[in-house]
This record gives sequence, structure tokens and C-alpha cells, in this order.
Amino acid sequence: MKITRLLEITILLLNRKMVTARELSERFCVSVRTIYRDIEVLSSAGVPVYMSKGNGGGISLLEDYTLNKAMLSESEAEGLLLALKTMSATRYPETEAILEKISSLFKNNHVGDWIDIDFADWSSNPNERDKFRHIREAILGNYVIGFDYVNASGDRSSRFAEPEKLIYSVSTWYLSAYCLKRDARRIFRLSRIKNVRVTDEHFVKREISSGEQIETQKHSASLTELHLRFSEKVLNRLYDVFDERLINTKKQTKSTARWERE
Repeated sequence: MKITRLLEITILLLNRKMVTARELSERFCVSVRTIYRDIEVLSSAGVPVYMSKGNGGGISLLEDYTLNKAMLSESEAEGLLLALKTMSATRYPETEAILEKISSLFKNNHVGDWIDIDFADWSSNPNERDKFRHIREAILGNYVIGFDYVNASGDRSSRFAEPEKLIYSVSTWYLSAYCLKRDARRIFRLSRIKNVRVTDEHFVKREISSGEQIETQKHSASLTELHLRFSEKVLNRLYDVFDERLINTKKQTKSTARWERE
């Protein structure tokens, strides 16, 4: 998107004294003419960018310029930093350094300090906090992972799988992976995955057939209605898990839940 390219050009110029239009065109896979138009847009938006011709010439910013509301409003800056903090929670490499650098570009260096994101349960051991990092590395590097898994029935098993994608759905993280034990594609609830190990074994990503996609859609659309009764002592916990419209405090607690997960 153009606005993303404009922001990246500005950040690049903030970190480098000068860059040529040709370098920018190759970096963003656009024409030099498009880069010239982008520079005109930045200039009209109040960003002090200028071009110099001849040997050693190029595009640069005035010294001591910092990124501020000339390009991003405070709410937009909050959104950008929130996205970076979310990535930071997954232990994405170098995100903390990027977050610190981006934060320093704004006048208000405390933008984004209002939130801290941690996907791990407070009672989790330190190894659990690296779960995202291990799985991410395996997905990007096409490495088979090993882990222990506790299914919905409480049965524990050792698995090896080809991780494909992390999915966030209905306030819960899942891992889509090809399970080598079941010889089939499965969706694992991340909170039930324990002791993740990244192996040295590479795999080639398998294509998902149209039949599999249709079967998955039908599978996830199937619902089982349950009527559950709880003691009043745990009422506060029910509001943490279920929508209040599903809770009947006079007669019985009702809930609708999906049971089609691995």
C-alpha cells in the first residue's frame, strides 16, 4: 500500500543520511517515477525531504527531523506501536529494538506504554513463554516439531508434526499442522501443547486439497449444544469463559461449545 511505502521511505531516510531514487525503486519494486511522486507527496505533507542531483546526490531529510503528526496522528501511532507490541509478545526477533526505535521517532516517547501483552499464562513455567518463538521458527524454516499434547479427553500423547500456521480464534490460539502420527492435518489448541522441540528435520509444505478445505469448513460448523449446571461458588469464573447471555442464574447454565478440535 502507498501509505505503508511512504512511512517506510521516511523511516529509511531517518536512519540514513541519503539514498538514491534507484535504490528506493528497487527496494519497493516500483518505478523511479513512482518514487519521485512519493517524494512529492511527502513534501506536500510537511515532511522536509529534498533531492540533490549530480554525483553523490540523492534523497535526504533535513537534519534533526523526527517523525511526528505530519504523517501519523496520535491514534495511528498508538495502532502502529500496539501491532509491534503484539509481535513482541510472540518473541519475534529484534521486535524490541524496532519498537524502541519507532517509539523514539514520535514526540511523545511514552506512546504505547499503556499496554503490555503476554500470551503465556501467569502460572506457566519459563519454557512455555518460548512456545511461540519455537513454533514460529519451525514454521518459517520448515522444521518438524515434537511436542506433548493433551487432548479434550485428558489423554496425553507424544506428537511430531509439520507446523503450518498459528491461528487466533474465539480468544484462543491454535496451531494448524500436519500430524505425522495421525498422518493427517490437525488443529491443536496451543494451551494443550507442552514441551515444544524444534527438530533438525526439514519438510516440504503440503498442498491443501479443495476436499480438505470443504471438510474443515463443515467440521468447524458443526455444533453441540450443552446444558451445564455449576455451583454458585464458581459463578464469577463462568463470566470469564461464557457470554453472559448464555448464563441463566435462576435455573441452569447454558452454553454452546465446539468440540471438533484435536
